[in-house]
Amino acid sequence: MEDMHRSLNLRVASYNIRKTKGRGGKRNPYATLSVINELEADVVALQEADHRLGSRPAALSAAMIAHETDLMSVEVAKNDVSVGWHGNAVLIRKSLPMPRITQLDLPGLEPRGAIILDFEGHFTMVATHLGLTRFHRRAQLGAIVGSLADHASSLILGDFNEWSSSRGLEPLRDGFEVHAPGRTFHAARPVAALDRIAVGKNISLTDAGVMQTEQAKRASDHLPIWADLQLTRASHLSSA
Repeated sequence: MEDMHRSLNLRVASYNIRKTKGRGGKRNPYATLSVINELEADVVALQEADHRLGSRPAALSAAMIAHETDLMSVEVAKNDVSVGWHGNAVLIRKSLPMPRITQLDLPGLEPRGAIILDFEGHFTMVATHLGLTRFHRRAQLGAIVGSLADHASSLILGDFNEWSSSRGLEPLRDGFEVHAPGRTFHAARPVAALDRIAVGKNISLTDAGVMQTEQAKRASDHLPIWADLQLTRASHLSSA
């Protein structure tokens, strides 16, 4: 991330890590961490970062993240064993200031949530994992959009769970541009672009892609996406 007077450049990424369960069915957090390092992102949104049952212990611990990467996990868990909230975790580069966090419960039959990160009032990022039905996904996106004070300087990223390229994202039509960098599911043979990023008018997406390394194809059932962004708003945030 660069310190600039008129714009702010950063790389964001989103990765459904499937609780670090790889193609062979075995959990390998170090393979997941290797993929995260390859993304070279300033901010990473993770989905399925915690186990689903019991107290929802972390599949990828905060200590491992801090030790094995240049990132740190944002404290969003409501207990001492999880790294995320509703399975959503956010990692940021260690040199960045900690954002202000808001947790948003999303409507639907299954428990879903969104993490809203306010980076010193300069831009807002929402990390989420949307539901399995289009009806609820629309309602969830509507709740997210309704919670944002400044759409123009906001971005939403995560596993949108939407197979269609033309339906299901209607709440984002006014004020957001939605990008699907490529097919991400299933990692072994991608057929659907489930992982996406939506950016407001003050944010330009200059480049984006899907990581398709052999490691990424083995580490989860989703491939991670990344996007290089330029925010046309003055900011003093810097990773230097």
